[in-house]
Amino acid sequence: MVTTPSGDLVGMVHTNNCSSDINAWMKLFQEITEALGLEVRTERLFSVLFKEALKGDPDCGGLLSYGYYSGENITGVNEGRPLFVRSPESKFNLANFMRVHLASAFGAMRIGLDILKEENVQIDKLVGHGGIFKTPEVGQRILAAAMEAPVTVMETASEGGAWGIALLAAYLESGDADLSDFLEQKVFGEDEGVTIAPTEADMEGYRVFMERYREGIEIEKTAIQKLI
Repeated sequence: MVTTPSGDLVGMVHTNNCSSDINAWMKLFQEITEALGLEVRTERLFSVLFKEALKGDPDCGGLLSYGYYSGENITGVNEGRPLFVRSPESKFNLANFMRVHLASAFGAMRIGLDILKEENVQIDKLVGHGGIFKTPEVGQRILAAAMEAPVTVMETASEGGAWGIALLAAYLESGDADLSDFLEQKVFGEDEGVTIAPTEADMEGYRVFMERYREGIEIEKTAIQKLI
């Protein structure tokens, strides 16, 4: 149990890895475009390839990845080995490749959410935050499927921790008595964000993916032992 800065109780699922491996793959794709003599802005590359993920199969076509740059306590993995695995029968195409990495970014978090559900915690709605949501709809849809709950993304979703610290500093300077009121009235205002609810097909596909993800954790552990 932890609290928000204003003192509200929080039940937190803490995971160590999210989009670092996605960023590494995107850097590789950027190198490919440069080798071909093409000039593609990083933002456009992310946008185009992220949107491809929405064309992929809900279960990611049998592909599997772990973006573990560091250990992940919630899955019992003590070191990081970024890993991408497929069988000869997997549907290996760009859409599924992008989708599996986005799905995997939320995999450990999904396991944590399942633990909360066992504690009778009900998720009504989530607010997504981070650069993974900068491309509209894509990360939001996959997170909604992973969490099996509506996900709201605000215009400020891609702002980082430094921005949040700056807001706290502005709050201290403002002299306002209540942080929640300050944020609601002076920061977020009427920005209610965009909310996307998961579809049954996406949720079922993610459940199939998670069965593969849970089983494959032993592959990740073996990689730690054998790849030094």
